[in-house]
Amino acid sequence: MSSYSSICFSDSNVLCSEDTIGTLSGKSTELYSSDIDSSPPTLRSSEEEESIAGFIEDEHNFVTRFDYLSRFRSRSLDDSARKESVAWILKVQAYYGFQPLTAYLSVNYMDRFLNSRHLPQTNGWPLQLVSVACLSLAAKMEEPVVPSLLDLQVESPKYIFEPTTIQRMELLVLGVLDWRLRSITPFSFLGFFACKLDSTGTFTGSLISRATQIILSNVQEASFLAYWPSCIAASAILCAANEIPNWSLVRPEHAESWCEGLRKVSNEKIIECYQLMQEVVIDNKKRKLPKVLPQLRVTTETPMSSSVSSSSSSFSSSTSFSLSYKWRRINSNRFCVDAEKEKFREKEQ
Repeated sequence: MSSYSSICFSDSNVLCSEDTIGTLSGKSTELYSSDIDSSPPTLRSSEEEESIAGFIEDEHNFVTRFDYLSRFRSRSLDDSARKESVAWILKVQAYYGFQPLTAYLSVNYMDRFLNSRHLPQTNGWPLQLVSVACLSLAAKMEEPVVPSLLDLQVESPKYIFEPTTIQRMELLVLGVLDWRLRSITPFSFLGFFACKLDSTGTFTGSLISRATQIILSNVQEASFLAYWPSCIAASAILCAANEIPNWSLVRPEHAESWCEGLRKVSNEKIIECYQLMQEVVIDNKKRKLPKVLPQLRVTTETPMSSSVSSSSSSFSSSTSFSLSYKWRRINSNRFCVDAEKEKFREKEQ
């Protein structure tokens, strides 16, 4: 594990001086904790639908450009390095029990930053430094208790950075993102879409919970960068609904009826995202299958254990019989030897 106390990029903007805080703080009015909640809305008012429509109208400001995804496809950006960084963020989120939104925002900040800044292709520490800085910013936005910058670097990172280095990178990220950290994410829509699909509220909580898991499990896949947050949220709710018995008839085409704003999103995009998400969900389930194998072996070996115990008991019983038989033979032989000794003594006398 390496330690970097002072790091210099070829880009001179990386090492922001502390005086730039005053300049950037002029836009810090947008640096609020996110008030977008994924809990189900309590009212089905027109104001609510207008708010969701407003989110859909503005969500393009918080996503990457299309050319960002094409750079992964052309391999000018390393997809495996991105997956490794996202995997580390998810590990830290699980380690500290951060909210799912914190992990998603971290990845969102990282992708938006990389969309505008080219990192030097060195030994991998620049991307890790960006990951730590983005996770730190997201945690400050969403978590009531935030670990120190040193404590945040858990789960065996390759490099450990000093707090001052991370703070400088935070400043650079803030500048590149124009201090717009209050992002619109798929979690902004989950509660509303779940209530639209389940008007009775019977499965609303389950839909939101399962959709959240699906979104986090897909965040490592760069292919989902082609879809906007509302599209990802609708697809996740649909995937979650298909796992509920008797809800298999729910189709992606139904999503555009959930709100006026969603009709502006291409129905083909929702269908594409939904199909891709289904493939990833099925693939993730297949990857988890080996974890069940030890349990299967245990259950199949149960009769063998009884046969082994019975065979061992029969072995012990046969062994004890053999030992007792040998003991009787030894005793009888010993008796015969003692009798011969007595006869021999009588003859001598």
